[in-house]
Amino acid sequence: MAADDIGQLADALSRTHVGDGELSYQGRGLKLDHAESVAGLVTEITEYQGLRALRLEGNTIGVEAAQAIAKALEDKDELQKCHWSDMFTGRLRAEIPTALRSLGSAITSAGARLSELDLSDNAFGPDGVKGIEQLLMSPSCHSLKVLRLNNCGMGIGGGQILAEALTECHRRSSALGAPLSLRVFIAGRNRLENEGAGALAKAFKLLGSLEEVHVPQNGINHPGIRALASAMQHNPHLRVLNLNDNTFTKRGALAMAQALRHLKNIQVINFGDCLVRTEGAVALSAVLREGLPVLKELNLSFGEITEPAALLLAQAVLNKPQMEKVDLNGNCLGEEGCEALREAMEVMDRADMLASLSDDEGEPDDEDDNEDDDDDNETDEDDNETFEDEEKENLDEEEEHSKENGVNCNGNSPSSKLQSPTKIASYLCSPSSEKELDLEDKTASLEHQDQVDADDPERAADVLLKISASYKEEAESGEALLEAVDAVLKTMLSASLLQSTCFLSTLLVHMGLLKGEGKVKRVPVVSAQLSCLTHAVQQPYFQQHHALLLHTVLCRNGMALKSCSSALEGLQDALKRRCSADH
Repeated sequence: MAADDIGQLADALSRTHVGDGELSYQGRGLKLDHAESVAGLVTEITEYQGLRALRLEGNTIGVEAAQAIAKALEDKDELQKCHWSDMFTGRLRAEIPTALRSLGSAITSAGARLSELDLSDNAFGPDGVKGIEQLLMSPSCHSLKVLRLNNCGMGIGGGQILAEALTECHRRSSALGAPLSLRVFIAGRNRLENEGAGALAKAFKLLGSLEEVHVPQNGINHPGIRALASAMQHNPHLRVLNLNDNTFTKRGALAMAQALRHLKNIQVINFGDCLVRTEGAVALSAVLREGLPVLKELNLSFGEITEPAALLLAQAVLNKPQMEKVDLNGNCLGEEGCEALREAMEVMDRADMLASLSDDEGEPDDEDDNEDDDDDNETDEDDNETFEDEEKENLDEEEEHSKENGVNCNGNSPSSKLQSPTKIASYLCSPSSEKELDLEDKTASLEHQDQVDADDPERAADVLLKISASYKEEAESGEALLEAVDAVLKTMLSASLLQSTCFLSTLLVHMGLLKGEGKVKRVPVVSAQLSCLTHAVQQPYFQQHHALLLHTVLCRNGMALKSCSSALEGLQDALKRRCSADH
């Protein structure tokens, strides 16, 4: 061993913190290649009685050095925490699994019961996961509470191996009467993608004990996000959910909104840079309004969210007494939208919780957005081809779970179907001027396919707009058409807040008042449709929060309806009255 290396090691040992059961060589920058190079460390470990935590991070350890350290650990049965991040810098990837197996085998032989294992910032790939596979399945990890594998380059294969190991650990520990109860899982920057995330989702669903999940920057798209959302519903004690820099889009955001309805203990939500987009943000605002009582931080930055949705989110955090920070930076609010958001927060005396808006992207350009949506749709098709079977299995399981809670996998009540008057049944199915003439036929039958289902907001919005476009107050059919409008809206707005909010946002997208995702066929709005909405706003089924949503959007985007100015004014007046009715 070179004299310089000996001197370096001696200096490191002189500065080593030893106490409280912890032996630390953290951040010494030692290059430990052979058994001789770790002789001093081995002595320290061997002589340490009651060793409970070993910190080796910030050094670089070769195979022979790891084997020597492992030998010293073979009788350390009180070891609980292994802080071993960033300890293979400069090592060949082929070396790392061997080193990890040696260390893991020693822990198992000692009969130690780990509570924390940190192997972050070790670029060991799938082979590295194989190196800890036996350790993770062993009795030494039946007691594991914290698992940190951030920035390890696991990839899809590594994620799948890890998921299998956790599942097997849970099976073995359950057989002994003490199931694995992992609380913290951290695996950001690992290129898990949909397949890796889907495999881990199955393990998470089985565990049911997670309190923190951090999987940012993993290339996960909506199929993987939906699988994770399904799994999170089975972890009711979840406090922190960090999915930053993955890709939700509308389908992922709606699935995650549904999952959040079940999570009463969530304190931190980080969906920044996840393309939550406007419809996803509106759905999340509904969940915020009705639940998440102890939420402290919400990050929806860089998500292509437009001004109306941002304002709805601001309104929704009003009743969150523990709320500390709302980050909506980097979205598409525009200068006026940013100012409106700041003013809204100030009015509610919550200006201090709003993060900077300095990186706002400005109002979206419709043509550019359509091009982006085409690209997203192509990506979605590729994702579906590679993940279709696994997603279907997850969704089938989730549907079964949701039925037990009275909702289906999209957050809708399975029994919520339109029970409309028989005289409008045929018109509800496919409105037309010819069928309008038959609205007074009391003998028309209401068949299943003629029902508007709360599970299908797209169809319901389409039906409603077609019905209301034919409305004429002075016509004989006017009353029947309003009954049809009432029947559709009563069904769609009488379910959960999330469900009714998703329907209204879909309706507004079709009307061109809210930014949608993908190619949406916008319906030219006529005064008759606004008149029907004015009627609906005054009905008992149209609740205050529904009116607030419509009022917020119309106040920001009402100019799109300038051709119907008189009817728009009547609708806005009705919405104002409804919004203030309960005050």
